[in-house]
Amino acid sequence: MQVRGDRTATLVEVGVAGTQAAEPLDRRILRIWEATDEWILRHRPDALALERVFAQASVHTVIGTAHASGAVIAAAARHGVPVAWHTPSEVKAAVTGDGRADKASVARMVVRILRLAEAPRPADAADALAIAICHGWRGGGTGLDATAGTETHQGARPVAARRSAMTPAQRAWAEAEARARRGRAG
Repeated sequence: MQVRGDRTATLVEVGVAGTQAAEPLDRRILRIWEATDEWILRHRPDALALERVFAQASVHTVIGTAHASGAVIAAAARHGVPVAWHTPSEVKAAVTGDGRADKASVARMVVRILRLAEAPRPADAADALAIAICHGWRGGGTGLDATAGTETHQGARPVAARRSAMTPAQRAWAEAEARARRGRAG
């Protein structure tokens, strides 16, 4: 996907490196790595964005996601492509304006943002595009940093000063990021 400084995004390609649950784990991970390696060689991305794994999901889901993420990270490292992570609530807030949006809402907004005729299939493809949109809008190679005013422990502007200049979607995004930071700290 390409994201321009005016926040317009264009779909270049989307795919899912699907594997079969009955396949041995090492073969599944290799397949994900090979697909990622091929996509990187074909598209030469500036960055890869992944969903940050967190422990609220079932342990089985977290472990499976971590295995797949490791394969993607390894392929990116092989080509010197930086990797960024975004929490599900950050992605939902970026794409829909609501950090608690459901999958259907996220898919509808992906269709709208990318000007598609219909949601990509399988659902994982729409999720991947939402992560890419979030990353692009956060300044992932576009020169635009949609979070330039985000507060940090190093003295960024106070929340009250920047909230007045934020759109409702940006406020929801900032709130989702704050919740995610509190969750990691606890």
